[in-house]
Amino acid sequence: MTVPTLNYVSCPDPAGSHRMAYWLWGAPDAPHLVVCVHGLSRQGRDFDVLARTLVERSPVPLRVACPDVVGRGRSDWLADPMGYGVPTYAADMVQMLLQLHSQSPVTTLDWLGTSMGGLIGMALAGTPKLPLPAPVRRLVLNDVGPVIQWAALQRIGTYLGNTGRFETVQQAADAMWAISQSFGPHTPQQWLALSQAMVKPLPAGGFTLHYDPAIAVPFRTLDEKSAAAGQAALWQLYDAIRARTLLLRGAQSDLLSRATAEEMMRRGPKPRLVEFEGVGHAPTLIAQEQVDAVASFLLATDSATDEKPDSGTG
Repeated sequence: MTVPTLNYVSCPDPAGSHRMAYWLWGAPDAPHLVVCVHGLSRQGRDFDVLARTLVERSPVPLRVACPDVVGRGRSDWLADPMGYGVPTYAADMVQMLLQLHSQSPVTTLDWLGTSMGGLIGMALAGTPKLPLPAPVRRLVLNDVGPVIQWAALQRIGTYLGNTGRFETVQQAADAMWAISQSFGPHTPQQWLALSQAMVKPLPAGGFTLHYDPAIAVPFRTLDEKSAAAGQAALWQLYDAIRARTLLLRGAQSDLLSRATAEEMMRRGPKPRLVEFEGVGHAPTLIAQEQVDAVASFLLATDSATDEKPDSGTG
């Protein structure tokens, strides 16, 4: 079975530097690189099923990089919690891309981002003159757009930063499921596998969630007015995207409204929309139909996708 390797990149910050971890799948010298970036309180192993599938299905050698955004997973924690935000995250991704490019040239770059990872992708794909090794060719935005519903941010705020203590991984998985049922149906085995990398052992025994509780500090400074004010900047980034784009949406999502998705289809890169019934925020890209939607988009040849398919549901 294909397994990833754990790698690190040093990223500058006001306190000096921090290390960001990333999981690398596939051929380390492949010129085609796919970057998969997780949501707010998640980590890079969320994409194990998808990354393995992409590597195995790709007709050409493929690299897939799945970073643990700083403050999560195996990455360092920031000295100043106010650094936890998209500008820092996007700058870290540029450092990772430059390191991967220096190790073996990247000629084709694709990006998949779930929720926060999609916002980071919009920042990279929508900002001109960044020192990327190649322009973002294809972009998958997983249940996120320029308008984020305030009610969803309030819901996330009820649990973000509460990393807890659990006797077993199963107990932690059960607690996470209690707040994550919007992810849609998963078998107990799928959910336990998805939860393994979400916890870390405590020195005195037991487990806690993997991330720095301080990622909640800047999040809690948001109010409805400031969240709305950020929409104009996000739309500006979105409208500047030139990558061919696929928009995924959980049909019951409380974060990406159907109205926002429809507006996205009319603007900027005018993506194809695929919705998944029985799923809210956000699709985990483990179910077969979700994996197939992403793999067919990212692995298709350019000539095969010259004509943009009609928008539809998945």
